[in-house]
Amino acid sequence: MTTKEQLNDNIPQHLAIIMDGNGRWAKKKGLFRVAGHESGTKSVREVVEGCAEIGVKYLTLYAFSTENWNRPKLEVQTLMKLLVSSLKKELKTLHENNIKLATIGNIEALPQKAQKELNEVIEKTKDNTHMTLTLALSYGSREELIKTIQNISIKVKNDLLSPHLINEAVINEHLYTKNLPDVDFLIRTSGEERISNFLLWQIAYAELYFTEILWPDFRKSDLFEAILNYQKRERRFGKTSEQLG
Repeated sequence: MTTKEQLNDNIPQHLAIIMDGNGRWAKKKGLFRVAGHESGTKSVREVVEGCAEIGVKYLTLYAFSTENWNRPKLEVQTLMKLLVSSLKKELKTLHENNIKLATIGNIEALPQKAQKELNEVIEKTKDNTHMTLTLALSYGSREELIKTIQNISIKVKNDLLSPHLINEAVINEHLYTKNLPDVDFLIRTSGEERISNFLLWQIAYAELYFTEILWPDFRKSDLFEAILNYQKRERRFGKTSEQLG
């Protein structure tokens, strides 16, 4: 079991997690898929607290993708209710750990009650400074990039922006994640080894980590083990080891 005491000071500034395996966890136990989602909220609490303890500044969780709207209606409704109840329950935890809540994605697509609860918690935690927890909700990276291109195109058309001035900084300014740095480390649980339309632009130089653990079983020690793995890697950003020297 890995502990935080085993870690050094090389903590990823921005950690992103694809929380996968809730449905399979429930199926293995002969339960409805909803039970997996409910149990997964405990893992969220563990990971959020663990990140706050070791000094992660930005944590982004893939909570609900644009593709998830295609799931059975009852499951989607339950996920939305779970989102609202979790936000109410975890406000105290966010304050205790000095964590600010943020969101990315097509938030307008969420039910009104979920939007209201989200906005209330975002407002109540806006002055917290230790860590920013971002929930990716109704999020899809391709949709984000399409909207970014559309918005930049409108500015070009209206002579507010010259095409030859479009660079990475301009693109970053038009993304949902304009207030976040690039991702340093991406974790995906449940044994799947794919990105699933998550932060495609932002993970260009991120280190990737895949684990067989299903999300409802993922605990602080598993987070610390992943971070320990990250700390053993050399991030070269296209350079050679000698250049990093």
